[in-house]
Amino acid sequence: MTSPLSPTAPARRDGMVAARHLARWLGLAATPTFAVMALLTAVLGDGAANMLCGAGQGSLLGGMVPMYLLMSAFHSAAWLRLISNRSTSAGVNASSFERRARARSSG
Repeated sequence: MTSPLSPTAPARRDGMVAARHLARWLGLAATPTFAVMALLTAVLGDGAANMLCGAGQGSLLGGMVPMYLLMSAFHSAAWLRLISNRSTSAGVNASSFERRARARSSG
């Protein structure tokens, strides 16, 4: 177990910061990825993947395109959070993410 005074504590903290940063970017990548997948599935037409989802063809939510659109909508929280942080930081109130980024780049 490492204590806060241990020489490995900064490395562990840096790893956690990197993991959080990567998770933030992966969250941002999910929405456009699923939207593109929905568009490609709609444009390229019926394929083997639609055959797998053939049981729900009578439903409005049946098929791959609605599934990708729903997944895109469910993963949009990261984008909404980013837009919200940017709109509030336009004034005096900067988000904690932006304050940390400024502190890293200046020091």
